[in-house]
Amino acid sequence: MKKGLLDFGRLKVPINIPADAEVLSMGEVRVLRDVAGTMRRKLQAPSGCPPLEAIVRKKLQSNPRARVVLVVSDNTRPVPYSGENGILLPVVEALIQGGLSPHQLFLLVASGTHRPMREEELRAMIDPRIFQMGIAVLNHNCRDAEELVFVGITSRGTRALINRHYVESDIKILTGLVESHCMTGVSGGRKSICPGLSGEETISAFHSAAYLDSPAARDLVLEGNPCHQEALEVAKMVPPDMIINVTLDKKYEPTGVFVGELEQAHLEAVEKLHRYVTIPVNKKYDLVITHGGFVGVNHYQSAKAAVIASYIIQQGGMCILAASLSEPDPIGSENYKKIVSMLKNEGTKRFLKLIFDPSWVFVPEQWQPQMWCRLFTKIPQEHLIYCCEELPEEAFAYLPGKDARTIAPGKKGGLPELVEHSVDYAIKELRGIFGREPSIAFLADGPYGIPV
Repeated sequence: MKKGLLDFGRLKVPINIPADAEVLSMGEVRVLRDVAGTMRRKLQAPSGCPPLEAIVRKKLQSNPRARVVLVVSDNTRPVPYSGENGILLPVVEALIQGGLSPHQLFLLVASGTHRPMREEELRAMIDPRIFQMGIAVLNHNCRDAEELVFVGITSRGTRALINRHYVESDIKILTGLVESHCMTGVSGGRKSICPGLSGEETISAFHSAAYLDSPAARDLVLEGNPCHQEALEVAKMVPPDMIINVTLDKKYEPTGVFVGELEQAHLEAVEKLHRYVTIPVNKKYDLVITHGGFVGVNHYQSAKAAVIASYIIQQGGMCILAASLSEPDPIGSENYKKIVSMLKNEGTKRFLKLIFDPSWVFVPEQWQPQMWCRLFTKIPQEHLIYCCEELPEEAFAYLPGKDARTIAPGKKGGLPELVEHSVDYAIKELRGIFGREPSIAFLADGPYGIPV
C-alpha cells in the first residue's frame, strides 16, 4: 500500500491506496506570497479598465452618496476573503481611501440557487475587520421576485433577471475564484452574476438540459461552450466596473490575483489556471478513486468530482468517491432530492430520455443529476461506491450508487477504513468482470485536477 490524501480544505484525511495505483495530480506552481501588495499594485494598474481610484473619483463627482457593491462567493468556494492572503480588506481600504464611507459599501453573496449563508458562516468566511467597520452583508435570493430586476433578453431567448441591489449600485466590483468547472469550463468572472446573482428563471435556462448536453460544456473549455456564452451575455447586460479574481494551487494557496475588466482579467486568470491544473493521461482506468474536495459539501456538489472521474474511467469500471459533507443537509435541496431519486429509480437512460422529452417541465437543480449521468453512462450506478459518514444510511434508497458502509458491515472505523474496504471490494469485483488485475487511478486533487 502507499499513502494518499483526501484534501477537503477544512479537513485532510490520509488514506491507504494500492501500491500499483497511479496517482494523478495537477502540476506544481509558484505560490503568490504578497497578496496584499499585489492587490494594491493591481488596483492601481488593472487590466482593461481604469484604476479603482479613478473609478471612485468619477462616481463621487456625479454622486457623493454613491453606493458600492462588493460581490463575494459563498462558502462552497475556497476564496481567500480573510487572513494574510485575504483579497477583501485591501479593496475595502482602497475604496475608503478614495473618499467613500464604510456605510456606502456593502457585500452581496452571489449564492445562485444555494441556500443563504448563516451569520456565523459569514463571520467565519469574511475578514472580521469588515464587520468592525459596520459594512453590511446581504445574501442573494434567486426566488424573491421583489429582489430581482429584468435587464434584458439574451440572443438565446433567456430572460435575464438580476439582483436589484447589484443593478442599482453605482460601483460594481466582483470577487471570486477561477477554478475548473464541469459546466461553464471555469468559474469566476461572469459567473458571479450568472448564475451567482441571477433569478431562478434565468439560472434554469442557463443550466438547461440542452446546454449541458453540449460536448463543449465541460471543464476548462470556453470556446463554443453555451453555458459560458450565456453567462457572459447576461453579465455584460449589467457589467461590473472591475473584477478581482484569484487562482489557487492544490493546497488552496493563492497563485495569482487578476484585477480588471470583466473579460480581460478573467481570461488572464484562465490562462494561468490552464498551466498547472491539466493532467496528461493516455489511458482509461478500471477503478478511479477520487474525492469531493472543498466544494463537495453535500451530495449535490459531489457530482463535480464524479464528472472528472468519468473522463478517465473504463466502460463498465468502478468509481470510489469519498466526501466530507459539512452542510446542515448533507444531500441538497428538495428539488435535488426529487430529481436524483428519479435518476436512481428510472435508471440513467430512461432519466435522460425524460428530461429531454418536449413535455418535460424543467425542475430547478436538475442539472446536477444530469451531471451524475456523465459518470453513469460509463458505469452502472451500482459501480459507484460513495464513502462518507454524514449521509443517513436510508438516503441510499433514493441516491444512486452504493453506500460504502454496506461493503464491510459491522467493521468499525472512519473514512480511511471506508475507502480501504471499498478498494478491496472493487478490486475483487473488477477481477471477476474483466478477468485480470484492474488498473487503478487516484485523482489526488478530486474535482480540481483535470485529466486531459
